[in-house]
Parts: sequence; C-alpha cells; structure tokens
Amino acid sequence: MSLRFSVLASGSTGNAFYIETEQQRLLVDAGLSGKKMDGLFKGIDVDPSRLDGILVTHEHSDHIKGLGIFARKYQLPIYANEKTWQAMESSLGKLTIDQKFQFDMGSVRSFGDIEVESFGVSHDAAEPMFYTFRNNGQKVALVTDLGYVSERIKKTVEDADAYIFEANHDVEMLRMGRYPWNVKRRILGDSGHISNEDSGLALTDVISNRTKRIYLAHLSLDNNMKDLARMSVNQVLTERGIDVELHDTDPEAPTPLYDVGAVTERV
Repeated sequence: MSLRFSVLASGSTGNAFYIETEQQRLLVDAGLSGKKMDGLFKGIDVDPSRLDGILVTHEHSDHIKGLGIFARKYQLPIYANEKTWQAMESSLGKLTIDQKFQFDMGSVRSFGDIEVESFGVSHDAAEPMFYTFRNNGQKVALVTDLGYVSERIKKTVEDADAYIFEANHDVEMLRMGRYPWNVKRRILGDSGHISNEDSGLALTDVISNRTKRIYLAHLSLDNNMKDLARMSVNQVLTERGIDVELHDTDPEAPTPLYDVGAVTERV
C-alpha cells in the first residue's frame, strides 16, 4: 500500500491537489473551471468519476472556482469546516444534502485507508485549514496560503515523506512590483503568503531524514519565478546542510503522479 499524489495546479489562478491509494481517491480544492479540472485529471491518466470526495481548504475563488460544477458532475461529497461552508455555499450552486459534510479544523478523519488531519493556518479567509495525509507509515503534508508558519503547524507537519509547501513570492520583486501598497501589505502580512526565504527557513525545521521531495507551490505569477523560488529555498537548505529534491508546480499543468512508496530514506 502506498500514497500517490499529483499537484494538479498551483498558483494564484487556481489550485487543486490529488492523492490516492489503491482503495481511496481524494481531491483537495477545485480552483479551476470544470473543463480545466477534467483536463488536469486526463493529464495524469486518472478518471475523476472514481473520486471518493473533495476536501476544501478555504473559500477563496482560486480554490473553489470549479468546486460546485465538478461535484455535481461526478456526484461527489464535499468536506469543509462550518465557517468555510458558510462563506462559500452561496457560490457553489445547488448541491444535494448527501454532498455536504463537515470536517472540523484540528481534527482527524479517516477516508478509507487514508487518515487525514486538518490544521488551521493564518490567512485572510473565514477559517482556512490544510491537511496532512497518512497511510501505512507514510505522510504527505499540504501547506500553502499562510502568512507565517507557526510552531503548532511545524509540529503537525514535521517528519513527512513529501511536502507541498508554499513559496509565494520574492520579497524584493513584490516590493518593487506593480501591486498597490495595500495589496503588498496584505501579502507580506501574517494573514497573507510566505516568501521563498521564509519557506526555506520553515522547511529546515520540519523535514527529516525520511523527507525526499518538496514541491514548491502557490508561486505568484507577478512576484516570483520557478528558478528563483527553487534557488532561494535551496540556498537556505544548503546552508544548513540539508540535501533534498525540490520540484516545481504549475498553475495550468499537473505534476506527474508520484509514488511515495518509491522513496528511500536519505543517509
């Protein structure tokens, strides 16, 4: 038994994450149109009609744009906390009662053979939360859309086999960029997004010898670049003697389906 996952899309224009075992298939967020979501699943050769459910992180449009139509098309249950349901329900369109489920922040829930733990993050949404996934001793952590990485979050996500971790912006690119100051202040604040350097610093506190892959996620189209994010995070890790694979994500193309069971411990 093994966890396998793909970052279907990641960025300010849309986010979606897929994780599976032989028994269970879960989607986290559906922040692109229904048509684009179908195309992303086709890109990893997965049939979305076989999904078992959709977990929601928060109500921002880049995470729920296609949620309603996608859930209706494939008759999928949706899981979110109460405040997120209140914030997003009116924008999802008509759903049946058996598609609406509550998943409280700070709780653990089993979906078949996948144990999912939710944890709160600091972001300007109703009650944003992200997830860790466990199966057969393996752990994957999904951590984006947060202004800072608290000690509580670090404790929750530490010692994972793989991370999908935010590296939203380069601070100097953001400061010198075209955004109005109120938007810059929001991104730089404790309820915004973390920078490349802060991403690297947080990762140094949570990765372990079992960690083999980090996917840098939610990169800003205007205030970051894939090469720059990778270089900045790698520099922080290298300075602390850490050698781990860094992988890109993309706002429009899925990463190849990755089998966590293929990972061996670093020496």
